[in-house]
Amino acid sequence: MSDVKMKIMLLEHPRSISRERLNDVANTPLSSCLLTGYIAAVLKAKGYEVEIVEGYLEGLSYDQIEERLEVLRPDILGVHMVYQWRKEQELFDFLEKVKKEGPAPYITAYGFYPTLALEEILSTSWAIDSVILGEPELTFGELAEALSCGIFPRDLPGLAVREGDSVRFLWRDPLDDLDLLPFPLRTEAMFRLPQVNIQGSRGCYGRCTFCYINPFYGPNSRWRGRSPENIVAEIDTIVSARDFRDFYFVDANFFGPGKRGQERARRLASLLKGRGIRFGIEARVNDIYDEVIGELVEAGLYQIFLGLESGSERSLKRMNKMTTVEQNERALSILRKYGLEPNLGFIMFEPDATLEDVRDNFNFLKRNGLLKDLAITANVLYHYQIILKGTPAYHKLYREGRLKISPSSSYEGKALFVDPRVAALAKLMQRLTNFLFLRMEGIWSGKVKEPPDAQGKYAKLNHLLVNVFEGALSTLEKGPGIGQEELDTLAEKKQKEIEKITRLLYRPVEV
Repeated sequence: MSDVKMKIMLLEHPRSISRERLNDVANTPLSSCLLTGYIAAVLKAKGYEVEIVEGYLEGLSYDQIEERLEVLRPDILGVHMVYQWRKEQELFDFLEKVKKEGPAPYITAYGFYPTLALEEILSTSWAIDSVILGEPELTFGELAEALSCGIFPRDLPGLAVREGDSVRFLWRDPLDDLDLLPFPLRTEAMFRLPQVNIQGSRGCYGRCTFCYINPFYGPNSRWRGRSPENIVAEIDTIVSARDFRDFYFVDANFFGPGKRGQERARRLASLLKGRGIRFGIEARVNDIYDEVIGELVEAGLYQIFLGLESGSERSLKRMNKMTTVEQNERALSILRKYGLEPNLGFIMFEPDATLEDVRDNFNFLKRNGLLKDLAITANVLYHYQIILKGTPAYHKLYREGRLKISPSSSYEGKALFVDPRVAALAKLMQRLTNFLFLRMEGIWSGKVKEPPDAQGKYAKLNHLLVNVFEGALSTLEKGPGIGQEELDTLAEKKQKEIEKITRLLYRPVEV
């Protein structure tokens, strides 16, 4: 490496989700939130001057970010690109401006979006010199070393660059021993979040058709876990420095495969006991075992996201979940035994679903008491399968000619449903739940104080959604007698009822 100390800026760019996509959160997995911190830690260990700019968490404008660039004038600008359900024209325009005017001579992008849409990214913006594929830390470090020596690498594993009208790239195998990575750097903005995000593992042993976790890590993707001792050392460091005691594991699959995964979780639980922390995790249903959950709860587990996905055996098989409805119900029973009510991953409307599958889903949710909380009800009664580039579902539907790709970006496709009645019900519920989320945005974001009688209003809204869904489903099951015009009229009527109830939630609270 050159003796000249390179300066590197890592940008979390401003993000604004369109109002129609408020409930669509799968544009990037939670694990991506630590990518920049890990890169920064690796670069600092190599002696580079690194600055993280939290354009998103700090609410910065592009003008403000440009001012920061002018002050630092970095040798490399790394951009964590996150898909926002549309073409990133404002970001591309900004990158072209700073590239042309000089404060960012070399720009590289990293993250799930650029990894899986690298051809589109490199062809859309001439200002982006390269894309780092998958796990970014080692590749970014080697890229910085090459550039500091005046070398513009073209055959660096994990790096994609232009070559004429095409793209040249080599995949880098995922890092085997995650304990070798330094703990990620966290900004002040990240410490203002309700929980400290921590990553205990990467990858997944599952192969769900809708998921892009494994495609992101490349053809040799596999689940890899940090040692419990290494995880606890990071937690202790944060507790000691900040006295933060609320954590969330952003792992796509907290447990890992089989008996070894369960033993690792028990070892971690034994190390965490007595430290006075709380934590949340994300898991597959087949990894939920009574004794292990009990030990984790004793250690501070209080929150869990559970990937149920469906109450239909046929849908689970089509999604390649490698789980069953019986396992879903068993997992729920175990968690509730320990006082855990999970957040849910659930896909009500998958592209090949029949009305019978939708009915199985609805019955499953009802008998398992999963339609009692408004936030959950609004999610599970509406959620259709989001089709993002890199997933097996994207490739399958594209081959079958059933994928409508947006003219602004090929990263997302919209699936054509096999059953038009399922499509009609999905459209109805999407319209109603989007309207509900818009009406509830102020309260659920914490910007508006919740009135004392809010729970009663939530119960009315919850009852309304469940009844609309069940009534429309029952009518559609009787045959093709109900048309789109009738469903649109129903939606307009129910929107007015939602508006009437939610208006009461925004009344000034008398003190």
